[in-house]
Amino acid sequence: MAVSVCDKTHDDCRADDNRPLLPREARLPINRCNLPAVILGGPTYQQNPTPLQLDGVAELHAALFCRLNDINDPGNRADYFRDYLTVHFRLEKPEDAGLSERGGKARAKATWRRMLRGWSFDSDSREGAVLKGWVESRFGLTPRFHGEPLRDPSSDAYRRYLEMRSQGLYGTNALEAQFDLVYAYCQYELARQSDGQTHLTLYRGVNRVGEHEVLGQDAEGRKLMLFNNLNSFTRSRERAGEFGDYILTVEVPLTKLFFYCGLLPGILQGEDEYLVVGGVYAVKMGTV
Repeated sequence: MAVSVCDKTHDDCRADDNRPLLPREARLPINRCNLPAVILGGPTYQQNPTPLQLDGVAELHAALFCRLNDINDPGNRADYFRDYLTVHFRLEKPEDAGLSERGGKARAKATWRRMLRGWSFDSDSREGAVLKGWVESRFGLTPRFHGEPLRDPSSDAYRRYLEMRSQGLYGTNALEAQFDLVYAYCQYELARQSDGQTHLTLYRGVNRVGEHEVLGQDAEGRKLMLFNNLNSFTRSRERAGEFGDYILTVEVPLTKLFFYCGLLPGILQGEDEYLVVGGVYAVKMGTV
């Protein structure tokens, strides 16, 4: 399997224009993506994104995307994609995937759909830990928060996160591979429907701004903020204001969208929610 490796060793590395890069403690030296974490997680990538490809997904599922190319209606594509996930991962026949009657079928219910719904209720849940762990594995971006700050891999907080992640993954049927395909489908749909658009303006309502990791400021006065490795945003500024006294406005590259409301009807309903892969972003900060 191909991997991306970063050979930088500075704890406080900076780009040539003196903008802070992704801190060393917020990234892994290896991932399963075509770009290393220090690049895809930095502010330069936000301004100049290029496609992100997870190792082996396009090759393994080439027939799926060829078939999707022939389907013109987005709703029909979504239906076909759901059916493909169900059949490929044997989601309705877990015994075909080797899950036994004794406890195995119960864990078979832990699918991509349940994880996303769990996230929508509580991003610091066990489902949230699984999704953050997937981002860590695939993109090399380590989580910065899960119920409490995660700054030290040897801390009790980080151990609790790892326990939740392990419990969520235990006995499941290729759950992270399901996420791989969901991300690939999201990127396929965005590329097909965006008409050349590269960014989307998204909003996030927050309180206690001082608890967020601000690494500096760019030439336009925007805060350079290090986000968690997976985050919820919304396309509605008004909706964002319901979640905090301060509103963060971010130009998010489409390539860093993992999932969004409307991609697959019935998931993430009601908040116009977007799940965004983290890193360092230039952020405009305002009040409600």
